[in-house]
Amino acid sequence: MATDMAMTIDTGHSALMFISTALVQFMTPGLAFFYGGLVGATNVLGILMQSLAAMGLVWVLWYFVVYSLTFGEPWLGSFLGDPGTYCFFNNVEIYTPLVRDGVVVAPGFPGILHAIYQGMFAVITPALMCGAFVGRMRFWAYLTFVALWMFCVYAPIGYWNWGGGWMAQIGVFDFAGGMVVHESSGFSALATVVVLGRRESHRQDKHRVKIPHNLPYVVLGTTILWFGWFGFNGGSALSAGGLSSLAMVNTHMAASVGSVTWVFLDWFFRGHPTLVGACSGIVAGLVAVTPASGFVQLWGAFIIGVLASCVCRAAVQVTEHLEWDDGADVWGVHGMGGFVGTILTGALADGPECGDRLQAPEWCANPGTITNSARTFGVQLMGAVVAAVYAFTVTAVIIVLMRIVGFIIRVPVKPENPEKFDVQEHGELPYTVAPTKVASFEGSAAPQTAALTEHQSILGRLAALTQRFMA
Repeated sequence: MATDMAMTIDTGHSALMFISTALVQFMTPGLAFFYGGLVGATNVLGILMQSLAAMGLVWVLWYFVVYSLTFGEPWLGSFLGDPGTYCFFNNVEIYTPLVRDGVVVAPGFPGILHAIYQGMFAVITPALMCGAFVGRMRFWAYLTFVALWMFCVYAPIGYWNWGGGWMAQIGVFDFAGGMVVHESSGFSALATVVVLGRRESHRQDKHRVKIPHNLPYVVLGTTILWFGWFGFNGGSALSAGGLSSLAMVNTHMAASVGSVTWVFLDWFFRGHPTLVGACSGIVAGLVAVTPASGFVQLWGAFIIGVLASCVCRAAVQVTEHLEWDDGADVWGVHGMGGFVGTILTGALADGPECGDRLQAPEWCANPGTITNSARTFGVQLMGAVVAAVYAFTVTAVIIVLMRIVGFIIRVPVKPENPEKFDVQEHGELPYTVAPTKVASFEGSAAPQTAALTEHQSILGRLAALTQRFMA
């Protein structure tokens, strides 16, 4: 039973969780800008809308029952949480910590704060997928797909790891969602790419459709994600102190190293240090360190950052070679980043001397949890493989069943016209003035024409202003 000390609210822990919740919530709009800049100008509105829609729909589902399915008392063996435990946030207290079956789940801060913090993780997870099927999935089909996916994929994998399910029982560790969030969404995104197929524009010119239309959006989204990730990983310690501090520093280390590594790889193989590569390396490092951020030392985060960029960049090359139409490289960065990070957690965790919480040396990252060994590595590998296969398979089944019952999933444009996607689905355009298209200044009068046009515009405004004052 919960003791009086365990039921005490600590202001420091509560403050950390308040801030971390806000940071994680801010990540979903950041993701919208990141993906919105990577895709074409005719699809940016759809990306922004799908990300914002997840913030609303997923939270409603979370409040109704998904929170209970993910963190409730055991139901269906160790596969899923009991939907009645916290349905409509029933038994989620305001002034005391969350209690499940008489045991405190997260001491030191209110249960309602735990519910909203974990809800922000749930919100961003399906939004991560939308970059993969950009320009193909209708909005109504997207909402239905996300609802089914939360019940069939996110809740089970979340319960297996964080809710005390079978993975947690055999010793699989995921500190902040490398498996639950990134691997599940990344491999589910791959399933949507395979089942839905490519865009017509990708068949015609696979290189053109992957040219980012707004690099400042990409940088803005990346920096927002990096900022929010401190709450994503640091807050997953569920307490203010050394562990949350270590997780935050590991997060920053892996992102920085990942960015440097990807830039040098682009420089070596492509001849230029690219801005997209710098941003991709940051995100790859953040993703890969997520499951390990509270279990490894700083040097381990350094290694994770290097390997994350190498593996994720190679995965992106694979998607391009196989002509998978993954519009924002969701599988390559998030799916493979989460997969690699989950495995490296077992390889880079502290040694056996940190296994006893009471007698562990002071330098241990997270004593009494995961320690490196052959068994640990094998268990982490098994967990990563099972989560990937489960997410891919169930997602593919969901889309196939939606088709069978009559859902028109793809945008019904024949032939498919990506220029009409935003207008057809949302009746809006992202920009009121189309950007000027200048293929090349070399051998053309484009600069002179642009200068003349600007000069005439200025003279026109001056003439109008003069007439106004003389009238």
